[in-house]
Amino acid sequence: MANITVYSTTTCAYCKMLKGYLQSKDIAFEDKLADLEPKYAHELYEQSGQLGVPFTIIKNDDGSEEKVLGFDRSRIDTALGIA
Repeated sequence: MANITVYSTTTCAYCKMLKGYLQSKDIAFEDKLADLEPKYAHELYEQSGQLGVPFTIIKNDDGSEEKVLGFDRSRIDTALGIA
């Protein structure tokens, strides 16, 4: 099973859509709210080079990693093997 981290903010509509989508598929993820915790904003910038959200990091058991900016359902489905 993949390890999923979602960087989001409390006011982002696309973040809410992404998290709702993952929950509807019973996919566990760690939610890091960049607007409430400065260290998460710093991590977000280090990982992506910018502060746009949602930003999702999917780490697979085989060591591969997929980084997705925005709510790109098809890329997320492909990375998780649920396409």
